[in-house]
Amino acid sequence: MNEEQKQRGTGTSGDFEEQLRELLAEDANTIRPAPVAYPAIRRRGTIERRRRVAAAGAALVTLAAMPVGAYALADGDAGGNTVASTPPVSAPPRTSATPSAPPAGPARPATKDQLLDGITFGQAVDGLEKCLAYDRSHAGGPSDFRTDLGSAEDYRIILAMNSTGDSNASGDGRYVVAVKERPKQTRLICTVKDGEASGLNTSVGSDDVPGAGPVTADSNGGKLYQQSVLDRGNWKLPFRWGVIGTVEPSVARVTVSYGGATSQAALDHGWFVASDVLDRRVTVAPRIKGYDADGKLVYDSDEDESYEKRLP
Repeated sequence: MNEEQKQRGTGTSGDFEEQLRELLAEDANTIRPAPVAYPAIRRRGTIERRRRVAAAGAALVTLAAMPVGAYALADGDAGGNTVASTPPVSAPPRTSATPSAPPAGPARPATKDQLLDGITFGQAVDGLEKCLAYDRSHAGGPSDFRTDLGSAEDYRIILAMNSTGDSNASGDGRYVVAVKERPKQTRLICTVKDGEASGLNTSVGSDDVPGAGPVTADSNGGKLYQQSVLDRGNWKLPFRWGVIGTVEPSVARVTVSYGGATSQAALDHGWFVASDVLDRRVTVAPRIKGYDADGKLVYDSDEDESYEKRLP
């Protein structure tokens, strides 16, 4: 305590308390800590963050420059980074999106019921091809006067069934019926016996006649449902028969009645195909009826003046 403080301490009690407060105030100012240097600390923090960002950016650039299959490993023992390479992963082979082309050949019938008596589609195709080859080999005269029936892939097979020999054409075999629309509507009935083509019945051009109605029976298809006139009263039974013809788009259902039984016909791209087996000889031709989508009768062969209603 200095001399002045000693002199102050000799005063009265009130003077002593006042002097004590002044001394405490002076000591408080003397021991007050220096203000924290916030601006300097902030600058150091900013510099440190910039340094870390720069280092991270450099690491990203290094990784981007690495080849495919390289990756970084943190080496905990060495305290450094090493780069290990792995073989590049090969991409899976590309599969072609182009659909495979359908096999060349005639089109199939619309329903399985049009291939009858155990005849396969392959056997029907074989018969068709043999009949077309038969036609080419037997065609005579200048080509300008001969109708080119084309190749098998131009056709759609609509019927294949067993054929029964008669007095006009002996020997059992098979019938294959095929049609095409271009360049002209063509229908052919191919006869195959003992694995060889033995006959071909063709019809080129539409059979439609004015006022015939929405259903038209094939005018040359009689050989499919009757035996030779030479065998009148002496048919070979049982007898597989078939009836074919064309229908307009408005026709939704066709039935064929023959020998006391009625069969539902298959509709196949503008054609109708019906078949069954006779167990007795008949004299009346098949009766054909057509119905629209509402079940209304729109055609009856008994009312068609152009349709031959009795067998010859």
